[in-house]
Amino acid sequence: MGAVAESGLSEDTNNPAENVVTLVSRSIFGGVLMGLANLVPGISGGTMLLAAGIYPAFIRALSDLTRFKFRFRSILVLVFVGLAAGVGIFLLAGTLTDLVIGNRWLMYSLFIGLTLGGVPVVWKLARPGSTAFVGTAGLSFFAMATLAILQMQGVVGSIGSGFGSLLIAGLAGASAMILPGLSGAYLLLLLGQYIPILKGVDQFKDALSVRDFSAAMDPAFSIMLPVGIGVVIGVVAVGNLLEWMLRRCRQITLGILLGLLIGSTVGLYPFQEGVKPELGSTLKNQIVTEEFLAELEPDDYPNQVFRPTPFQIASSVGLVVLGFAVTIGVTKIGGEKNENPTASPSTPSSPIE
Repeated sequence: MGAVAESGLSEDTNNPAENVVTLVSRSIFGGVLMGLANLVPGISGGTMLLAAGIYPAFIRALSDLTRFKFRFRSILVLVFVGLAAGVGIFLLAGTLTDLVIGNRWLMYSLFIGLTLGGVPVVWKLARPGSTAFVGTAGLSFFAMATLAILQMQGVVGSIGSGFGSLLIAGLAGASAMILPGLSGAYLLLLLGQYIPILKGVDQFKDALSVRDFSAAMDPAFSIMLPVGIGVVIGVVAVGNLLEWMLRRCRQITLGILLGLLIGSTVGLYPFQEGVKPELGSTLKNQIVTEEFLAELEPDDYPNQVFRPTPFQIASSVGLVVLGFAVTIGVTKIGGEKNENPTASPSTPSSPIE
């Protein structure tokens, strides 16, 4: 990344009172929150790091790494954030898969609220918003909403399940970790990779639990390896690109981010459910036969919009409000500990943690 001072991030020497134990504890807390965020469409991993008070240190650590400056504090942050995020994903992947498949409208309602809770975060970074900010927000909202509608109608589907597709999914998901407000899990959902990746992680965990290492190798190499490579590329490459864009066209970049964030809720319309395809219909460019249908998993069923009951509508609204409150509440936890990590050089910066 570019020079830390240019990004508005102060150096560690500005806060010598913070000790290693505090840094590690915040890294673990933020990493667990980020791991859970990356499992749930609608929550931004960057928002969770911001809430834990470790986001500026995380960005600074990435900057050090990409400039081959292996500082002790930076290594600590990256190692403990990464390990904690991995543990969170590893332990809860299967549970969230079952919840999304079995309770889609409930989970999607919650995801919408969690997503909208990121709007104040992005607005706080952008204020006072310029004409460029509002204009790019509108354009990116239109683009994301259109893409989401096409995906819901089946015009835009999964990008496939090969090594390259999963690598792209990992890259897309990782790119959403860098800035608060954009959900990596939602991007995976839009690409058709959310459930397959969670299932792969859960299969790997189940195989390890019974010490069947040969069974663990399949999801490890076919799913987790390409996704992991994509994550590494995304964090380093996209992180540098976003940091550069924020320094040179900050209002436009944040406008794009806000539009993508709000537009993503269109694809999370809750009142849709997976419907078993009929024999003779076409699914995934294949004619549905009895053999094909027998091998089809419920999460591969095409989605269909249904008419909600008054109870479902009221419950959905309540979950949206709950999700919004959760994201805002978590963000407030570390609010006083954070500075604006994307501040322009002219913006005075406060101590990091």
